[in-house]
Amino acid sequence: MSDYLVKSIDKTKNLRLLTITAKDVVGEAQKRHDLWSASAAVLGRTLVGSLLLAGAELTDKEELTVRLLGNGPVGPTIVTATSDLKVKGYVKNPHIALSPKKNGHIDVKKAVGQGMLEVTKDLGLKEPYTGQVPIVSGEIAEDFAYYLTKSEQIPSAVGLSVFVNPNNSIGEAGGFMLQALPGASDALITETIKRIKALPALSTAFLDGMTPEDLARKILGTDCKILEKDDVAFSCDCSKEKYAGILETLKSSQLKAMINEDHGAELTCNFCGNKYHYTEDELKDILAKKKKKKIIN
Repeated sequence: MSDYLVKSIDKTKNLRLLTITAKDVVGEAQKRHDLWSASAAVLGRTLVGSLLLAGAELTDKEELTVRLLGNGPVGPTIVTATSDLKVKGYVKNPHIALSPKKNGHIDVKKAVGQGMLEVTKDLGLKEPYTGQVPIVSGEIAEDFAYYLTKSEQIPSAVGLSVFVNPNNSIGEAGGFMLQALPGASDALITETIKRIKALPALSTAFLDGMTPEDLARKILGTDCKILEKDDVAFSCDCSKEKYAGILETLKSSQLKAMINEDHGAELTCNFCGNKYHYTEDELKDILAKKKKKKIIN
């Protein structure tokens, strides 16, 4: 397993923790979207945070979509994660690189800007549920924690880290999500937060070989219990057939223009960058199928 998520619980069974390493996930996104440093950090942290949220809250075939709607230069960031810990996502502006902060770190806050964080969950009900909170930090980890605390009433602490190499490739990525269960005492929470504050920089720790299990023991104590270990991956469910269905929803006049004027069409998936080309004959088949359905209806 290269990228995986670990679920654990402290010895009192009052604190739940998810820890993750996701270098390959973020690296795949960086390559697919040709992300520059600031865009890679923003999308990478959102991908990791979304996987942690999916691991904490989703079951069966459920999925969630996180929208980081900031007014910074990176623009809106959209990520979808599923209960089986598959994730995909994109930023509006992939080619953003900013001057580093005084400590040499990427200025993620400036890249994100101000706005809203939205989380939409499709739990198989009639209507998806959407929770929304203001972006309070722009560093993304704090924004996930604020969402959980305010929108879902779950006291939480979140840490997210993406190390971007000088050539924009991903050196490391990972993080954690700590949630206090109803029986957690103030003393227990305070002691655990002290351990979190004493942690080394996550990016440095992961580069030095720290595993999700190591991180869990540093936060919850060496006597914590590891409950589960699951693979995570960047994965998109797009396909040529799926986009053909989208083309079929267009007006007949639009399809005819693609056939007669453009002599074909090419569609690109925002989430993964895959391109799908349709020839004139394929577009004619889509148009014929559309007309047939209209006659039947």
